[in-house]
Amino acid sequence: MINIITLGCSKNTVDSEFVAGKLESCGQTIYFDRKQNDCDIVIINTCGFIGDAKEESINVILEQCEVKNRGRKERLLVVCGCLVERYKKELKREMPEVDLWYGVHEWDKMVTAIKRRVKNSVHRTQRNADSSLCRKVSTPKHYAYLKISEGCDRHCSYCAIPLIRGRHISRPIEELVAEAKTLVQNGVKELIVIAQDTTYYGLDLYKRRALGELLERLANESGAEWIRLHYTFPTSFPQDAIDIMRRHDNICNYIDIPLQHISTSILNSMQRGIDKEGTLQLLQQFRKKLPDACIRTTLIVGYPGETEKEFQELKEFVAQARFDRMGVFAYSPEEHTPAEPLGDPVPDEVKQARIDELMALQESISMEINQAKIGKQFKVLIDRREGDYFVGRTEYDSPEIDDEVLIPVADGNLRIGQFYTATITDAVEHDLFAKIQS
Repeated sequence: MINIITLGCSKNTVDSEFVAGKLESCGQTIYFDRKQNDCDIVIINTCGFIGDAKEESINVILEQCEVKNRGRKERLLVVCGCLVERYKKELKREMPEVDLWYGVHEWDKMVTAIKRRVKNSVHRTQRNADSSLCRKVSTPKHYAYLKISEGCDRHCSYCAIPLIRGRHISRPIEELVAEAKTLVQNGVKELIVIAQDTTYYGLDLYKRRALGELLERLANESGAEWIRLHYTFPTSFPQDAIDIMRRHDNICNYIDIPLQHISTSILNSMQRGIDKEGTLQLLQQFRKKLPDACIRTTLIVGYPGETEKEFQELKEFVAQARFDRMGVFAYSPEEHTPAEPLGDPVPDEVKQARIDELMALQESISMEINQAKIGKQFKVLIDRREGDYFVGRTEYDSPEIDDEVLIPVADGNLRIGQFYTATITDAVEHDLFAKIQS
């Protein structure tokens, strides 16, 4: 039995799923459960993006080291992923309980080593539930992530992803369409398109931005009822992708676009390749072409050089833009990034106060937007049952990060992974209450 603990973003989730598929094919039972302590092999896929993520990864490794020290000496403990790619030497020195360490470019090497360990310990029957897709999905069976490329060619000053993951490498369209079809055949209703930067897709492989072409093929050929786009980038945004989203009902009216800031001076220092005017023009284009779209963004506060003036400019921007969904993060200095020499001059307490201020503003905006939905009907995908409610989402909400629709169990025996038409009866900042339309 093998337990895979995945930390960090959805890109890591997909990496873990492909590892799981290859290991399951040699007869292993795979779990994705941080609390599962009965497995012979534990794999921790780490995150090394920002300070909090690194801290969580280290804590999870230490937890598993402690379990091993308490009487599971024979357990094989494997640590892999982004944190290892950056700090393998230091980690090996500090955590001798870990048996194997692998970076983000060593998945096949890791799988081979684990298969050898399994083969030497006990004979297993070879099996592969689906030879056309060597991937074991860890999300609920009705949605899955489709990772269209690896790495990043951007040079944002604060970001270590290019150092960790390397150059941008697009996967061929035919390969992605085939994977999407297999996922749908296996019960997936919603495909969530992800990458470090989805808008860069195709530039290396086809010498052009091919995100729009990919979305068109997925919409026409995959059979997915929902296709959702994540992790877009504002600079040189491919406008044909918006036109294609508008044409296809099965592409969700949803744009995830981390803008990070609005002050031109801060954006220039961040090396984002766009200024305030360009950002405002892009949002205007979105609203014009897709007036019904949900726009999700993330922002960074406390970046070096962000004075009270730049923060107030950012706050005014949030008030005017009225994002449907928004997250805010505190700047975290990262080794060997262009921003590292700038230091970390904004105190942590100031960063937190700015986060609180922006999120309080966003909550009031979210409340107003949600209240306006009362009495309207939406197509809802049911994710789970929780207490007295079935919990679902509209096309304007991505799993785990966005608003949810709560439908009383008393309304009927709904099926998880199925779509229903629901009427919104009430709303709060981050949840909608609804009844099923009879």
